[in-house]
Amino acid sequence: MNKAYLNKESVFLRQADIEDIDALEQLLNRCYRQTEGWTNEADLVGGIRITQDELASTIANPTHYLFVYPKTTTGERDGEETGELLGCIGVDMKINAGSNQSSYNKSAYIGMFAVHPELQGQGVGDVILQAAETFAARHLQSDKQATDSQATDKKPARLTMSILSHRPELLSYYQRRGYQLNGNKMPFPNDGNNGEPKRQDLELLELEKMVN
Repeated sequence: MNKAYLNKESVFLRQADIEDIDALEQLLNRCYRQTEGWTNEADLVGGIRITQDELASTIANPTHYLFVYPKTTTGERDGEETGELLGCIGVDMKINAGSNQSSYNKSAYIGMFAVHPELQGQGVGDVILQAAETFAARHLQSDKQATDSQATDKKPARLTMSILSHRPELLSYYQRRGYQLNGNKMPFPNDGNNGEPKRQDLELLELEKMVN
């Protein structure tokens, strides 16, 4: 990869479409399951991270926004796309409505976050994550204003994500960006749909960050 013109200042995102599925599958499985870069899970989980069918379902979901950072011939937004993806991130809008109006709240789940291994450690991920957070916050606050007449005492909107246990360096990365463990956790699914765990005590830990 020619990285001469690739840096965090040149990062831009667009919403993924069906033509991105092949490149998304390659990027996500490479970043999560191969022993490249510092964010991979290869020591903890084997098998594939995601399938083309799952990606197609995500892209078709109207409440799930999947963004990609495409490689271009110039490294800029106005360059011609090469078909390769350098990063991606998903923002899944969640609505939780309880039995009374005061329990109404909305949140956004951040997932499918990946940066090409050759670009990791250069601030590219910071830019992608910040862009996704800004999008989610604006979307949530816009929806909050639109539903003011339906709920009188809504909880603050929040961003959530899940990370694997036994990843202290990844936990520290997100904590430096305002995420905190909220105590919610679950055993890593052992159904074969999310890869094969390599240790029995593997868990998914939930992090959250409040949106002002």
